[in-house]
Amino acid sequence: MRNLIRSPLTWMVAVELVVVGALVAVAWNVVASANRPTAAPVVADAPPPTADPGSDLPLLPQLNTSPPRGPLPALAVDPRFWRGRLRQLNSDQLYVERLEWQIVHSAEAAVDQYVETVVLPAVRRAEGAGAAVVL
Repeated sequence: MRNLIRSPLTWMVAVELVVVGALVAVAWNVVASANRPTAAPVVADAPPPTADPGSDLPLLPQLNTSPPRGPLPALAVDPRFWRGRLRQLNSDQLYVERLEWQIVHSAEAAVDQYVETVVLPAVRRAEGAGAAVVL
C-alpha cells in the first residue's frame, strides 16, 4: 500500500481525475446556463418616457434611430470583390510558398556545409588512423 501511494503514476491518475471532474463541472454549468432566460437589455441613454394624454399606447423608451455606419451584414456576391480577394489570397499563398522554399533550401545548404566541413573530415581522419593500425 505504501508503494502505491509513493508511485508517481498514482498521483498522475488522481490529478487527471480532478482535472476531468473540473472540466465536467464547467461543461455542466455552461449547458445548464444556456437554458436560463436572459434579462431584457437596459437602454442607458433613453430619455424618460413622456405621457401623452390622448394615446392608449404604453409608454416605451425612445431608441436611437441613427442610420447604421458601414456596410450592412450580407454575403458579398459582387464578382469584382471575389476576384480581388482571391487575387490577394493567391499572392499571399505565393509569398508563403517562396518563404517555405527559402527555408528548405537554407536548411539543405546548412546540412551540406556541415557534412562537408565536419563529418567528412572526421571520417577521413578515422579511415586514415584505421589504415595505419591495420598495416
